[in-house]
Amino acid sequence: MEKITFPNLYCPFPERKNQYFEVLQDYALQWVLRFKLIDSESLYQRFSKAKFYLLTAGAYPHCQLEELKIANDVISWLFIWDDQCDISDLGKKPELLKIWCNRFLEILNGAELTADDLPLGFALRDIRNRIINRGSITFFHHFVRNFEDYFYGCIEEAHNRVTVSIPDVEAYIKIRSANAAAALCLNLIEFCDRVMIPYSLRNHDTLNKLTQMTINILAWSNDIFSAPREIANGEVHNLVFVIHHHQKIPLEKAMLAAAAMHNQEVENLVKLESQITYFSAEIDAEITKYISGLHAWIRGNLDWYAHSGRYQITEKLELMAS
Repeated sequence: MEKITFPNLYCPFPERKNQYFEVLQDYALQWVLRFKLIDSESLYQRFSKAKFYLLTAGAYPHCQLEELKIANDVISWLFIWDDQCDISDLGKKPELLKIWCNRFLEILNGAELTADDLPLGFALRDIRNRIINRGSITFFHHFVRNFEDYFYGCIEEAHNRVTVSIPDVEAYIKIRSANAAAALCLNLIEFCDRVMIPYSLRNHDTLNKLTQMTINILAWSNDIFSAPREIANGEVHNLVFVIHHHQKIPLEKAMLAAAAMHNQEVENLVKLESQITYFSAEIDAEITKYISGLHAWIRGNLDWYAHSGRYQITEKLELMAS
C-alpha cells in the first residue's frame, strides 16, 4: 500500500480535560475486566494502548465522576463491539449480527439476562441500570433509539461486506452517520452535562443540523486516522478508500480530499452556530451548554488520536465467546 501522510485537521475549539481523568484511568480497566470484555493478553494490551479514558475525559470535561464513569463504559463497550464487527468475521455475517443486535436491544429495554447471553450483554445491562438510576426515562428512551440506529448501521455495513459493495460517497456518509456511534456519544452530553433541551426543541432544524455536522466531523476524522490500518486490512468502508475508489485518485489525494470535507464541515458548524434563534435566557443557556459539548467532543476526539495507540494495532480478533 502506498504511504499515507496524515493531513492537518481544522479545530478552533480549546483543549479541555476532565479533572477526574486519572481516577477514570484505573476505573476503566476494572469495569471491562469485571464483565470479562477482555479475556486474553492481546485484548488487554489492545485496550490499554487505546486509552479510551482520555477520549471520555476530553469529550465530557465538566462531567461529574459517576456520570463520567458511565460515559466511559458506554464508549468502551462501543469500541469493543466495533472491533467485533470490523476485525472479526462477525462483520461478514449480517444475519448473526442482527440476532445479536436485537438481543442487545431487548436487554436495553429490560429483558432478563440468561446464561446464553454474551459478556457484552451483561455489561450493557449494567450500563442500562446505572443510566436509569441517575438520569431521566425520557433521556434513556432517546439513548435506546440512538442504539437502534447504530445497530442498523452495523448491519448495513455487514451486508455491504458480504456483497463486496463499495457505496458512493453520498451513500457511504449516510451509513457512516449511523454506524459511527457518534449520535450515541453526543446524546450523552445531555446526561453528563445535565443539559435540559425542551421537548419542543428536540426536532429543531438548526440543532439537528449542528448535531449531524458534529457526527460527520467525528466520523470523517475517525476514517482519516484509521485509513492506513483499515485499508491494509482490506476494509473498504472508509471515507478515504471510498473517495479513492470512486474518483480514481491516489490514496494520498483521497486523504487530502477527506480532510478538506472535514475542515469545511467544521467551518459550516461554526457559521451555523451564529444563526441560532434566540428563545429565552433559560433555554439559550441550555443550548449553549449543548453546543459547548459538541465542541468538546470534536476537540477531545482529535486530542485522543494524538495519544492513543489504537490505530497502530492490526492483529486479527477472534469472535468473543459467550
